[in-house]
Parts: sequence; structure tokens; C-alpha cells
Amino acid sequence: MIRVLLADDEAMVRAGVRAILAGGGETEVVAEAGDGREAVELARAHRPDVALLDIRMPRLDGLAAAEEIVRTLPGTAVAMLTTFSERDYVARALGGGATGFLLKSGDPYELIAGVRAVAGGVAFLSPRVARGIIDDLGGTGAAGGRTGGGRLGREAAARARAAQLSPREREVLGLVGQGLSNPEIAARLHLVEGTVKAYVSAVLERLGVRNRVQAAIVAYEAGMVGE
Repeated sequence: MIRVLLADDEAMVRAGVRAILAGGGETEVVAEAGDGREAVELARAHRPDVALLDIRMPRLDGLAAAEEIVRTLPGTAVAMLTTFSERDYVARALGGGATGFLLKSGDPYELIAGVRAVAGGVAFLSPRVARGIIDDLGGTGAAGGRTGGGRLGREAAARARAAQLSPREREVLGLVGQGLSNPEIAARLHLVEGTVKAYVSAVLERLGVRNRVQAAIVAYEAGMVGE
């Protein structure tokens, strides 16, 4: 059972998310918070598998709460709840350690799948959120460097970075961009999971990115992930 801390300052939103997660099975909301400070305190008390945080909350916003939870509770994965209009905040959360970015208005299955993914150590971005991050990077590459040339420049830079990978590494990168876990990639490519783990580590190192979220952005920018 995946234990979830749910934090949002709107009770109706919390009720809706809680109902969706309950309907998916395998997930239990163990605590609810109405602000960021309370979310951090409850995370320390309950040590959930996943902290699902709204971005805009009183006392302490979701971005600051995410950073505090990641820093003090390495066993708790953090996923952000966002609206499409808040996508610029999501890019900031990348550096804070959040690995899931889910839309409040998205498909309920997407929410369930996202919580399961981050609980298993896999990055998960709502496709609309991922595209929004890419559009809003404003010439800043996934690893934080300036690529220049606007969106076309970023896409060209991403393609050049991906071209340095071996054909198998490119396959793995494309599947990471689709949000697949290591076991799922292993099944898709008919490899053992340990081999996939080694490929993922090599891809991150060769791309110069810190985590699977940033690798997924490179895959999107390079046109390696279908709509």
C-alpha cells in the first residue's frame, strides 16, 4: 500500500483527490494538510511514501515545503499538484527535488499513475505540464545552461545531446521520456532490470542531467516522445 500525504488549502480539492486515489486501490491517504508548514510537520510525523503538494498554499508554499521534505525525509517522494496556468512554478520545483508534476484538472488515471510512479522512484510528468515546462524554459536547457535561439535552439541542442548516445541509450531515453519505470523498460526492450538501471545511469551522465525528470525534458525537446 502506498502511503500518501495530501496537502492543499482547498478542502474540496483534497476530497476529490482523496476519492480518486481511493478508487485506484493500492493507495492510502494517511494525512491531510491545509498549508505548507502543516504538510512538512505531518510528513515528519507520518513519513509517507509520497507527499502530494499543491503549489500555492498559505504559511509555506508548496515549493518551499517540497524542498524541506526532500531535504529532511529522503524516503518520501514529492509530487506537485498544479494547474496549467502555474506551469512556470513547476520548472522551479525541478531543482527542489520534486519528481512528479500532476494537473488538478487532468485525467484521474493520470493522477493515480503519477503517484504510483513517484512512489516507485520514477519521475512522472503530466504530458501537458512537460510541454509547458519546455515552452517556459526560455532558452534554458534541462541541465540549467543557456542554449540560445529560443525554442528552436533548445530543440537543436537537445537533438545534438541525444545524438551522442548509443542507439540503445537513445531507446532507453525515449522510454524514460514516456514515464516508464526500469522494470517496464526492461520488459519493453527484453533486458534484465540491472542492465536497464546501468543504461539509465549512463544516459544521465552523458546528458549532464541530475535526474530522470531532466532527462525526460531532453527527450521531449529532442522530439523523442510521441504526443
